[in-house]
Amino acid sequence: MDRWQAMRIFAKVAQTASFAEAARLMHMSPPAVTRAVAALEDAIGARLFVRTTRSVKLTEAGGRYYEDCRRILTDIAEAEAAAAGSYTTPSGTLSVTAPLLFGRIHVLPIVIDYLDAYPTMTARTLFVDRQVNIVEEGIDVAVRIGHLSDSGFTAVRVGAVRRVICGAPAYLDRLGTPKRPADLKDHRIAVSTGAFASSEWRFADDERVAIRPALQSNTNEAGIAAARAGWGLTRVLHYQIGSDLLDDRLRIVLADFEEPPLPIHVVYPEGRRAPAKVRTFVDLAVARLRASSLLN
Repeated sequence: MDRWQAMRIFAKVAQTASFAEAARLMHMSPPAVTRAVAALEDAIGARLFVRTTRSVKLTEAGGRYYEDCRRILTDIAEAEAAAAGSYTTPSGTLSVTAPLLFGRIHVLPIVIDYLDAYPTMTARTLFVDRQVNIVEEGIDVAVRIGHLSDSGFTAVRVGAVRRVICGAPAYLDRLGTPKRPADLKDHRIAVSTGAFASSEWRFADDERVAIRPALQSNTNEAGIAAARAGWGLTRVLHYQIGSDLLDDRLRIVLADFEEPPLPIHVVYPEGRRAPAKVRTFVDLAVARLRASSLLN
């Protein structure tokens, strides 16, 4: 087996932390994967993995070698893509992830327009309210809301979004509009147990108020629907109720006490070396998201 193929097998085992899973993904037998890694270790003269009956972990030398392998394999893939024309012409399948509602409202229309612009392309979207591992789940581009950790990926800021508390006009007329965060104790609260869920709400100047929700749901839509129906108050990201605000179905309260807005970024791994399908989509997404009045 040549060294390049052995490096590919090693990298897949490192990514999946499993010889069996790497074998499945590469359409090989588990013994063949084990032999390839063992041969690589013999050729290098260093142990790359610590194996137990329950786990496979990189050694210190294996971790360094994995980073070098990733770089080398990326360079080879880019050379092949350039030779085939995919570096300059979008091709293949584009995988995009974003938070659930944000993806549905803002990202999906961009993906649809992108596919119209490049008819030979296909796309896969993953809209979920959890932090998706871009590398492990094969994602090309991610839209992130919130402060980013130092991942080494390229991140382009496209806007920001407020966390707002809202209620229906009928509810506010009936029970009154809270004037300060402490007034929330006198109101019925609906919360989501998804992203940004917390037992306390934070406000400007690090003021915190413990929340005792009367209604909990795993989706933001449920809290918004309850607030829209005049049942109580809920806290959401500003873009999630844009149309409700325009039509006066919901009104924002305690705006003077809001924390600073959360940043929104478009994130992708390869930076300037990204293939054409990523670069063209990122260009379109950045322009469209920056132009949205709800994200600035």
